[in-house]
Amino acid sequence: MTLRATTPPLELWGGVECTCNRVGNSLFDQLDRSGHAGRMEDIERIAALGVTVVRYPVLWERVAPDGLTRASWSWTDARLTKLLELGMTPIAGLLHHGSGPHDTSLVDPAFPARFAEYAAAVAQRYPWLTRYTPINEPLTTARFSALYGHWYPHARSDRDFARAIINQCRATVLAMRAIREVQPDAVLVQTEDLGRVYSTPPLAYQARMENERRWLTFDLLTGSLTPQHAMWDYLVGHGIGEAELHALCEDPYVPAIIGVNHYLTSDRYLDHRLDEYPEPVRGGNGRHQYADVEAVRVLPEGIAGPSGILAEAWDRYRRPLAITEVHVGATREQQLRWLGESWAAAQRARDGGADVRAVTAWSLFGSYDWHSLVTRDEGLYESGVFDVRGSTPRPTALATMVRALATTGHYDHPVLRGRGWWQHDARVLYGLADRSAPLDTVSHPDADIAPPMLIVGATGTLGRAFARVCAARDIVARICSRDEMELTDPQAVNGALDRHQPWAVINAAGYVRVDDAERDHAACFRDNTDGPAILAAACAARGIRLLTFSSDLVFSGARGKPYVESDAVQPLNVYGQSKAMAERAVLERLPSAIVVRTSAFFGPWDEYNFVAGVLRSLDSGTPVAAPDDQFVSPTYVPDLVDTALDLLIDDESGIWHLANADAVSWAELGRRAALLAGLDPTLIQGCAGATLRRPAARPCYSVLGTERGQRLPGLDHALHRYLAARAAFTLATSGAAQ
Repeated sequence: MTLRATTPPLELWGGVECTCNRVGNSLFDQLDRSGHAGRMEDIERIAALGVTVVRYPVLWERVAPDGLTRASWSWTDARLTKLLELGMTPIAGLLHHGSGPHDTSLVDPAFPARFAEYAAAVAQRYPWLTRYTPINEPLTTARFSALYGHWYPHARSDRDFARAIINQCRATVLAMRAIREVQPDAVLVQTEDLGRVYSTPPLAYQARMENERRWLTFDLLTGSLTPQHAMWDYLVGHGIGEAELHALCEDPYVPAIIGVNHYLTSDRYLDHRLDEYPEPVRGGNGRHQYADVEAVRVLPEGIAGPSGILAEAWDRYRRPLAITEVHVGATREQQLRWLGESWAAAQRARDGGADVRAVTAWSLFGSYDWHSLVTRDEGLYESGVFDVRGSTPRPTALATMVRALATTGHYDHPVLRGRGWWQHDARVLYGLADRSAPLDTVSHPDADIAPPMLIVGATGTLGRAFARVCAARDIVARICSRDEMELTDPQAVNGALDRHQPWAVINAAGYVRVDDAERDHAACFRDNTDGPAILAAACAARGIRLLTFSSDLVFSGARGKPYVESDAVQPLNVYGQSKAMAERAVLERLPSAIVVRTSAFFGPWDEYNFVAGVLRSLDSGTPVAAPDDQFVSPTYVPDLVDTALDLLIDDESGIWHLANADAVSWAELGRRAALLAGLDPTLIQGCAGATLRRPAARPCYSVLGTERGQRLPGLDHALHRYLAARAAFTLATSGAAQ
């Protein structure tokens, strides 16, 4: 009998975003920000995903900020032990974009020896650990800390950069040797961001240098940086002694696994045509001034992506590979698509002969402020496999995908049939540029046959907004008019669902005239209560997901503080009563439905809202009377639609409050919009709501809070984006009309 060697299946690893870096005198600790530092139960959440290998922090700054004699091991003791108990193998990370205790830095001559001393202490404490990433992304950290000045020690010179990268690689070698004295089976899993650089022809020399520089971490560790290397003269010319380079070359520590971290912003484009780019992206190298932007925003053909990077890394090193970070801060289907593309790229590379071991779902608990390279504390959160904004981490659709890939190697969802934003022409923000290298892109030939999402309410504000946003997110959607699906007619509802075979339905239809409802009870209850109940029953019979909308007007206002999802309803008017009854009816028939309560819409694609009306009046110099004794939480429609779609894809259920984070009177809302638009806010005249003599009673306070996590940004942030989007939409529609 002949025994055949079998290739182990591609593994799905997990990773916790754990950057612990200094900006000025402040320490930015992602473990604290995400709350993972205080949630021991997160380890069980990770285990439930089915992953068996986890990149996990044992960080120098956290364990021994005041030296090893005062080290505190209790946090890592508990978590590493739990990982082991649950059958997971940690890859211990000792430094993650940090620089160690306050009395050292990346350019400190003593840094390598001190770091190795800490690594030895880790190995002695945990002799069973066999996988290490001593320093995450040494090259990237050296660039951001010592060349660009973003992080400590905030240096901005080639000399400091050279010292920082050499120190980190030397520290890695010394650390692994110290670890191996305790655990001879320990291996190095070295990570680095390997983004490719493109350029216009005048900057080809700079692109060539950066494309050689991106391999420095691995070339130094594998002993490949000889005097013939393209970066040898650069390093020697900026203060690195030849003897030091020879020592690294002659005494390397070859990684057991080359870890590729690749993001959609990793590939860069350098362009000498400064006039085509905004001021913040302009810089230079002392010889030329140029813009440095994401290549995906310039190259019409797209970027190489993970397939291209894996191929380059395999050709260069012929060592086992893993994609060690996969994350994108985007809407949910984009996150699914990016992980799917990375998984498929790894499979293709394996099919082509490359030894690719794993793909890593990074940011299991999300990350904060990476839009600014964690240089500003703005609290901008990007959710990951779990969303930590509620009372407990909430598994997103990524959790389902990770579990499926980890256990079966396969996952499917209707939204995966669409293209990622990085594959759309609309991603190109700057002038067309010359391509400097062959690229490959991923097409989705089966997108047209994807099961659709059905949008009910074709003519309303929400229905049109959902149609627009689904198109932008490349989610296949069909719009149902009232003629095609009369919600109060069960036969029509069943017929439409059978024809379209949707995986989900969004009910954006309904009776919206709050004052008219006081004298037209029957029509209001028919459209707002009976119709959604019929639709919910039909969806329940077919296993179809349902998202429907309710209102802040289900509350009386007597509470006097923001209402959360579990608060009792007590509507003051017929419209509110119809919505409260609809909530009950829908969830009784379909407990898996999502019911979104929201308030005070304003959006760039609809002029029939309070904010747009105020701006029109003020623009013509006409005063506006608005209540200053009725408080609401206004909602920017694009934020509402994006977040509601994410919840639908996440397979969420129950009642959710979605509104932009703020509590303002109608008069204050108008004044804020006026100020931001450069109009006269004094033309807004505050008044008592009762003086408007509207038929329907309004609560004096219907502000929506949440116990499920605030998911929409603040009101001023929304108003800024609203004004920009409204101006762009007006310009586009007026141009189309001409």
